[in-house]
Amino acid sequence: MASEWQEYPLADCMDAILDYRGKTPKKTDSGIPLITAKIIKGGTILPVTEFIAEDDYDAWMCRGLPQPGDIVMTTEAPLGEIARLDNRKIALAQRVITLRGKKGILDNGFLKYLMLSHYVQHQLDGRGTGTTVTGIKQSELRQINLKFPSFVEQKAIAHILGSLDDKIELNRQMNATLEAMAQALFKSWFVDFDPVIDNALAAGNPIPDELEAKAAARQALGDARKPLPEEIRSLFPNAFVFTEEMGWIPAGWEIGVLEDHCEIIMGQSPKGESYNVLGIGTPLVNGPVEFGEYFTERMKWTTEPTKYSKNNDLIVCVRGSTTGRYVKSDGVYCLGRGVCALRGKYSQAFVDQFFKSSLPDFLRYTTGSTFPSWNTPTIKAFLSIKPAKKVVDRFDKKISSILDKQGELTKSNVTLSNLRDTLLPKLLSGELRIPEAERLVEEAIA
Repeated sequence: MASEWQEYPLADCMDAILDYRGKTPKKTDSGIPLITAKIIKGGTILPVTEFIAEDDYDAWMCRGLPQPGDIVMTTEAPLGEIARLDNRKIALAQRVITLRGKKGILDNGFLKYLMLSHYVQHQLDGRGTGTTVTGIKQSELRQINLKFPSFVEQKAIAHILGSLDDKIELNRQMNATLEAMAQALFKSWFVDFDPVIDNALAAGNPIPDELEAKAAARQALGDARKPLPEEIRSLFPNAFVFTEEMGWIPAGWEIGVLEDHCEIIMGQSPKGESYNVLGIGTPLVNGPVEFGEYFTERMKWTTEPTKYSKNNDLIVCVRGSTTGRYVKSDGVYCLGRGVCALRGKYSQAFVDQFFKSSLPDFLRYTTGSTFPSWNTPTIKAFLSIKPAKKVVDRFDKKISSILDKQGELTKSNVTLSNLRDTLLPKLLSGELRIPEAERLVEEAIA
């Protein structure tokens, strides 16, 4: 029963609180992964992008060393994002506090979900201070009340919710692998022109100087090089032509612009009376969206969608610091200011991979120094290669199974996430018994 649960101030049930605020580490391109506030999100730690040197580790981590399983929490910008450390040796950046539950009293696995609960998040918000950026002092954090059951029950609850998170992470990793496969195929066919190089080598045709290194690398593979089946190789030419815009491209292919491949639906501000707070109508996307994820968050609502996305469109941010971020649409969304949808005219897969692979080049064409953005003419005019349509059609067909599997995994993760978010408050309040929750989870991940 929840009435039998213990309640203590956070400070009384911690073995360690590691706080590295007030220090700025010297960052490097490689070394010890640095856990920063910006990569702690949604209960997980996103891929690390910053590091500190191995030689600096002991001097930097002088306030205490994090351990596998510790809980990390952002203390501002934003406040209250929670995740759990894995087995990697890591360093902690500013605005991150590490919590370690008292051994035998508070299980770290349970602590993660307890810190994510509305019960704790509400306290964090109440004790946070700041006008433009909300943060929390350690003295205030230590007074947060934590309410929890016996250690055995904690472990059981953590296992139930952790099983869902483990399945979600496995699906995410599988999706990332599938995405890498699609990107590799796109790069091979439409960036490195491997099939054209193979055909040119087989025909004895000259290889342009700029492509000689790639051709040599292909030849060096020897028997390990596996040319495409003849039915696919025959779709590609066996020679190159030079263009002023893009250098050497396959003979017979053309130079075009992004608009040749897709419709570009630019968002706009809905009328004021279109908004409602009842959650009725079509969800509105204003941005920002996140790299490589399917869109699931519904930000505002409108009853009069005019510019909208369809399922599988690529939604792209076009204003501000998030310009260039993209997400796959999982349904119909009204497009507000700051985003657009790219909808393939004959291959959505080609549009998706072309945009992703060309993004670094596209970002050079933003307008505005302090507030970068893309306008419609700029997006439409992004330079693009135009392969023979039969090649694009074959690419689309070849990765269709990848796209189908990605869609299945994404839908599964939405279902699992919803179940986890439903079980979390019920388990942490004692409203739902552990056996019943276990049955629901087993059915969901079977």
